Amino acid sequence: MKSYLLKNARIVNEGKIVDGDVLISNGKIEKTGSSISHSTALIIDVNGKFLLPGAIDDQVHFREPGLTHKAEIYTESKAAVAGGITSYMEMPNTVPNTLSQELLEEKYQIAAKKSLANYSFFMGTSNDNIDEILRTNPETVCGVKIFMGSSTGNMLVDLPSTLEKVFSLCPMLIATHCEDETTIHRNAARIRDLYGEDIPVKLHPDIRTAEACYLSSSYAVSLAKQYNTRLHILHISTEKEIELFRNDIPLKEKRITAEVCIHHLWFDDRDYARLGNRIKWNPAIKTQIDKEALLKALLDDKLDIIATDHAPHTLAEKDQAYLKCPSGGPLVQHALAAMMEYYHQGKISMENIARKMSHAVADCFQIRDRGYIREGYYADLVVVDADYPWTVKPGNILAKCGWSPFEGYTFRSQVTHTFVSGHLAYSNGVFDESQKGQRLLFNR
Repeated sequence: MKSYLLKNARIVNEGKIVDGDVLISNGKIEKTGSSISHSTALIIDVNGKFLLPGAIDDQVHFREPGLTHKAEIYTESKAAVAGGITSYMEMPNTVPNTLSQELLEEKYQIAAKKSLANYSFFMGTSNDNIDEILRTNPETVCGVKIFMGSSTGNMLVDLPSTLEKVFSLCPMLIATHCEDETTIHRNAARIRDLYGEDIPVKLHPDIRTAEACYLSSSYAVSLAKQYNTRLHILHISTEKEIELFRNDIPLKEKRITAEVCIHHLWFDDRDYARLGNRIKWNPAIKTQIDKEALLKALLDDKLDIIATDHAPHTLAEKDQAYLKCPSGGPLVQHALAAMMEYYHQGKISMENIARKMSHAVADCFQIRDRGYIREGYYADLVVVDADYPWTVKPGNILAKCGWSPFEGYTFRSQVTHTFVSGHLAYSNGVFDESQKGQRLLFNR
């Protein structure tokens, strides 16, 4: 592998911003310091730009196998790398659902051949695959995913007996999608009585309400406390749920953690009028009060990490009527750029961007030798020019679906270089696909 010497960087790492250099050799960070020299390394003058640890996205849907008309591991990992995400963890609601060890391993084999970013895949849960779940290796798989809210295929886990069995027996991290199905169906029936089949998308949060989220999240937390389960609740979307989480102990000591996603930090229910189904997600985007409370909870450490829930659908699918339109949208390419906007607006510091998108994810999942700019760690690194405006438009969207809820928005900051396991995978709009990402390993 090539060696690289990054000069004159503003290194954002472990709560500090330090001017310095970073030497990359054999895929890892060999040295950091104020003035490094090397006789053979390729020198890249960062020229005062920010150098961050690569973002780690713990929740993506890359749609392969089975749904590749929407997305593929290759296309979506490429979009992620362009956006500064160097590692991702992908969800099991592909087709077929990832409910066996054999199907799980098939996804790893696809990624080994096609993924430009580092990768891991969640093992899926159904009401009847506990034996397969317990075969999962905690050292080589990021976690077990439970849909305690609607999903596709056989992945809604709604039997209390199954949930108790998984929470009591599973020795590794369990990640949950929490929305109460009974509440959602009751709300949907009430609104259908009023609007028939012509329900406006602005009522999405009136169907998938804060109450539905809280009932399910609080149930998951109660099970985790009962069985001392390592629980991670995905995409918290309401102010009410924040009370379920602690900030009085270090992250590494928490048994119950939670994340917030880019779309719940950026959009609120006023945006349905402008963007319609393009911001239809589950859980629903809710009020401005919820949005502001989520950012505060993130900075107060009640919410631990930032993710995307990147879940692309085609425009034809999203342009259907509300009841037929699937939930989800593409976000990996624009997540870091969006958080940089919040940095420019004074809403979050660079140190906290690195902490919530890299350090905390590595700590939460116990990822081996990633998530920090440390000597001996893998060189997953991102250079960000904080003053390099660009506008999101179809011609520069890399997700296979070809659209983005950020279309037309001009971001002030841009990723210029992305290193994946020491390989310069992306440089000023040009990809080097000669080396693929690596499988993530975990210290468990």
